[in-house]
Amino acid sequence: MDSFMECYFEEVFSGIERDGLNVRFKRKELVEYFNAVIAGCARGQNRSDNATCKSFVSCAIRYHNRCKSDNGDVCLMGKYHNLLYIALKLAFDWSLQDNGTVAALLDELYACEGTFERIFLGAIFGTSAPYFLAGWKSDFMDKEENVHALVFFLDHATNASLEYTDGPKTYRFIDVPLESCGKATPVRVVIQMGASEILMILLRFGARITADQVSSNPIESILDRLNEYNRKYPYELVTCLKLSLRAVPAICFTVDKAALKHLQLPNDYNYQRKHALEKYGDILQDHLIPASRCGLKPVELKHLCRCSIRQMLWENFELPFGIQKLPIPPTLKKYLDLCED
Repeated sequence: MDSFMECYFEEVFSGIERDGLNVRFKRKELVEYFNAVIAGCARGQNRSDNATCKSFVSCAIRYHNRCKSDNGDVCLMGKYHNLLYIALKLAFDWSLQDNGTVAALLDELYACEGTFERIFLGAIFGTSAPYFLAGWKSDFMDKEENVHALVFFLDHATNASLEYTDGPKTYRFIDVPLESCGKATPVRVVIQMGASEILMILLRFGARITADQVSSNPIESILDRLNEYNRKYPYELVTCLKLSLRAVPAICFTVDKAALKHLQLPNDYNYQRKHALEKYGDILQDHLIPASRCGLKPVELKHLCRCSIRQMLWENFELPFGIQKLPIPPTLKKYLDLCED
């Protein structure tokens, strides 16, 4: 496979126009071609499909690296960069199990783009919508395949303990901001979309529900939207709220204490309680927020234990599959995995 790929890059790939792989159907044609090559090489060399696919992905990464090095460590983009997305699709198509190779591919993508939006946006919006957001179409067949691909790469990124630095901040793969969405984190975009199924996937893998470069806590954005519906709440938004509340100890409201300074409140005054009652009173009355999750009552010990255990698993890159290794009853495993409340 290695010698074939070297020959291909010298004799065939070099003849492709620089923007020759910008459109999706051209990349699809090349993926189909390499699928046939991988299957043929595996049979001809008496190797496993997985080992042959690994060889192709490694060759693609080396070629991209070599071209980048020759250009002063700056990616040439065009067909040279799109080669990485062809490798990404083939890694998924063949369910490549070599964690180091997939991790190296993800690292190479991040070094060029500083984002993984071409993996996330297709799962969130579908195959065509990203074209209007970022000018490209997903390489995966439909939204279902995009979701499967997202889980595939989330699994590899978790197993490889991948983290990425952007200035002073360090992100896990799952929390790297999406450039085309105003640098919002994937979990915030999913919450704003009201996509509860994708939100469940992200939360199970340990996505952080915290303030980001866009605004404050994403849970507050759900509550603000629910307030607009005059107590006729959309099912998807309510589901997103309930799922989010399973993943955090309690809602941390953004309170402007300076605006209340004239009231001369005591130092131990419960600002969270006041804010919840004044701004989200109707939602509280309709029991969409448990009183124990918004400062009105103490948080349940069982829920605090869940959050604490999940935090430890997250720190060790063991979410969500590490839950199954714990010596606890199956019902508690479901509770830890956010499947029940």
